[in-house]
Amino acid sequence: MRWIKFTAAGSTSWGILEGEQIIETRGEPFAKWERAGRSHKLADVKIEIPLIPRTFYCAGLNYVRHLKEAADKRGEVPRVPTRAEIGYRAQNALIAHDENVVIPRDATEQVHYEGELVVVIGKTAKHLTEDNALSCVLGYTIGNDVSERTWQREDRTFWRSKNTDTFKPMGPWIETDVDLDAMHTNVRLNGEVRTSFRTNDMLFSIAHFISTMTRYLTLYPGDVIWMGTDGSSPNIKAGDVVEVEITGIGTLRNRFVAEQL
Repeated sequence: MRWIKFTAAGSTSWGILEGEQIIETRGEPFAKWERAGRSHKLADVKIEIPLIPRTFYCAGLNYVRHLKEAADKRGEVPRVPTRAEIGYRAQNALIAHDENVVIPRDATEQVHYEGELVVVIGKTAKHLTEDNALSCVLGYTIGNDVSERTWQREDRTFWRSKNTDTFKPMGPWIETDVDLDAMHTNVRLNGEVRTSFRTNDMLFSIAHFISTMTRYLTLYPGDVIWMGTDGSSPNIKAGDVVEVEITGIGTLRNRFVAEQL
């Protein structure tokens, strides 16, 4: 099932996407819901951010090739994490499919994409094991973790390098029925595949992260966990279009534009 948040005729609603048709619903995927009977063509609506998360988690450094390529660029030996650790991102950075990523005027040329699988939590969860960890998952969507690498190196925190407005595209919808082992991630820059990897080739699995996290904190419906990326990104400039495609979910597409003051 594909849950989509959309705006049609000035009204924003949840719906079920079936092919190219959206069946509007009353209620939401985290609570009681029913089909409302109204339908819309996908081409006629504006796709919104699938949800604004209660808490926005991120799992960095979760693919070995990404670690090695980043270390090679710095002329260092890669440091492979020995345990799963989680970080946080800011809601203000979220934008929807087909909305523009705005490159700040004072950003350097080192603006990069990271195509990521996003886990959407559907049930309150605490003290889960790896065996039952996925029981709290509603479904999956796609994220593009945009970063300004010069700021990332200079700042004591990632407050602007990762959390600048528009730096976290997410969408286009939530897919509840996936085969994690069959998933493949392709990231295209202006129509050309620049990054390609098996989505589930993670250093620490989704189940491991959820099990580790729920040992110390409670996950709630509407929380999201971005699972990291593999490979590396070229420098992105204004006018570039980045598409993140993940098997079984779809494609998240965003154009990069220069800030206008």
